[in-house]
Amino acid sequence: MHATGFDAQPRTRLIFGADTLERVGVLAREFGGKRALLVTDKGLAAAGHPARAIGFLEVAGLHVTTFDEVRENPTTLDVARCVEVARAAGIDTIIGLGGGSSMDTAKGANFLLTNGGAIKDYWGVGKATREMLPLIAIPTTAGTGSECQSFALISDETTHQKMACGDPKAAARVAILDPLLTLSQPARVTACTGIDALAHAVETAVTKKRNPLSAMYSCEAFRLCFGALERVLRDPHDLEARSAMQLGAAFAGTAIENSMLGAAHSASNPLTAHYGIVHGQAVGLMLPRVVEFNARDPEAHNRYLDLAILAGLEDVNGLIAELETLLDVAGLRSGLAQLGVKADALPQLAAEAAQQWTAGYNPRPVVAADFEQLYAEALGL
Repeated sequence: MHATGFDAQPRTRLIFGADTLERVGVLAREFGGKRALLVTDKGLAAAGHPARAIGFLEVAGLHVTTFDEVRENPTTLDVARCVEVARAAGIDTIIGLGGGSSMDTAKGANFLLTNGGAIKDYWGVGKATREMLPLIAIPTTAGTGSECQSFALISDETTHQKMACGDPKAAARVAILDPLLTLSQPARVTACTGIDALAHAVETAVTKKRNPLSAMYSCEAFRLCFGALERVLRDPHDLEARSAMQLGAAFAGTAIENSMLGAAHSASNPLTAHYGIVHGQAVGLMLPRVVEFNARDPEAHNRYLDLAILAGLEDVNGLIAELETLLDVAGLRSGLAQLGVKADALPQLAAEAAQQWTAGYNPRPVVAADFEQLYAEALGL
């Protein structure tokens, strides 16, 4: 086997276990923090997570300012509002508490607070020239793996174009994985984020940038998520399964950091932008079709077969069938037609999907005509 070379440097300290949220104040003080910004969303207030985090930070002697206006799929406007609050408070430490949207907003604000300019200035990789503020990422979902990535995904408020802004300096210094925080997730959030985490494991296993390190994380993420997702969906209080999902999502995020994603994510972004289909559902609906498409490549087929064997399945067709079954269990199997997608929209969706940055990492070359066919299959045509 020809092993792809890599240059990997772990940037994020990973702390995992029940009740580890309690350590956030001490950890913030280790960075010399005195004035912290807590970036979160209003939906989490009812669960009490922000209030608990603030308590632990204050006990450790930090003054805390809260920005709780985070919206799903954050835009340049969300980041600008967050920056305004942070500047007024003179903060020196950032805590991102919530799903991927909270962590992306926190990272986006960090770029602008420390390096100035506009979000579009950091679209790409390595555009920040100055050091950034210490970031502690605390996921309350088991999905994006953003806590283990150096990228902020921010949409342009006007055009809805998703900008991936990546820089080693943007990575969280610490990620706190406390599975107790995920117990409060609504069932639909659990389903959408769980499918997303599983998709990350499947996509990273076959990308062009795949290497021995990313493969290790992809396989372990897949093993954890595949074994736990159905359990969590059937029993939301299964803490052991919740723990496996949260750790699996973080490992899948680490795999993304080292190998990027592929065509399923490229195909999902236009569906979210034009039809408001939740990211996890959009990715989940496209993933079986993309696996089928990529499996025509012998090396990708063998990588998918590795995953199938990990799951106790006989072949890649079994893997595709199982991914569809999990969509059913998650209640996300609705076809694109039921979600409002019309056949005459496919050329535009396909053109946009082909321009997505992750398309370039797909193991098989994928162009607009391929995406149009993938969408047509998902539409049942």
